[in-house]
Amino acid sequence: MTAHDNELGAYLRASRSRVEPADAGLAGGVSGRRVPGLRREEVAVLAGVSADYYARLEQGRERHPSAQVIGAIGNALRLAPEAREHLFRLAGLSPLPGPDGPRDARGPVHPSLLRLLESFPKAAAYVLGPALDVIAANAIADALLSPFGTERNMPRILFTHPRAKDVFTGWEPLRRSTAYALRLNAGRFPDDAHIAGLVAELDAVSPEFRALWADRDVAGLTRTFKVFHHPEAGRIRLTYQTFEVVDAPGQLLLVGTPEPGSRSEQALAYLASTAESA
Repeated sequence: MTAHDNELGAYLRASRSRVEPADAGLAGGVSGRRVPGLRREEVAVLAGVSADYYARLEQGRERHPSAQVIGAIGNALRLAPEAREHLFRLAGLSPLPGPDGPRDARGPVHPSLLRLLESFPKAAAYVLGPALDVIAANAIADALLSPFGTERNMPRILFTHPRAKDVFTGWEPLRRSTAYALRLNAGRFPDDAHIAGLVAELDAVSPEFRALWADRDVAGLTRTFKVFHHPEAGRIRLTYQTFEVVDAPGQLLLVGTPEPGSRSEQALAYLASTAESA
């Protein structure tokens, strides 16, 4: 059985490899261990299930775990909320979005959301689709992304665009968080052809993406800092907040704001003025 056939087992193995025994309250540290992380038997003890049952779950021989068992395993593996959600979904225990699925990643953004974007005159605001495409943006966000021409898919920009490393400071953490967010959405929307095609494309051309995808880690896009080196406006540091668009599963509203009175605020004002005069 391949990892593709047994995504749950592969995810469990990857997750337990990231847990230090001491962090899980186990004595003895890492002495004598050939591989990092927890052993199968230790996860089973922490979760309150038999070692044989847990082994069958990892091996794909047990396909119908209960929500109680999966919850206990998630606790044992110290999974963050998004990672727990992903675990439940892989176990077939989390419902998919409504019968019509998410809106197309390149599909329409509600007019009220478009108006909201323009209500941030001093911030970079944009909407991401399930494949992390920028499907709508205000003038400042468009100006920030102008070094990438017409490309508006964030994973493709970060892993394939020649200017990404020059524009983004903290490039590696940003690529990691983007890959993990894309995997989270791949689990949420398993029938999304746009996500599947993007993953296949990046897997073929980017060894860095391929390595991060093999981690099988997931994480949502949360509050973060981004530093841009814009070719016209210079260094810009923004604090980003992320909001889920409730009536469009898979769409996220991101708003990046500068520190009041900072040079970054002045730089955004300059970008806004150039956008107005364009």
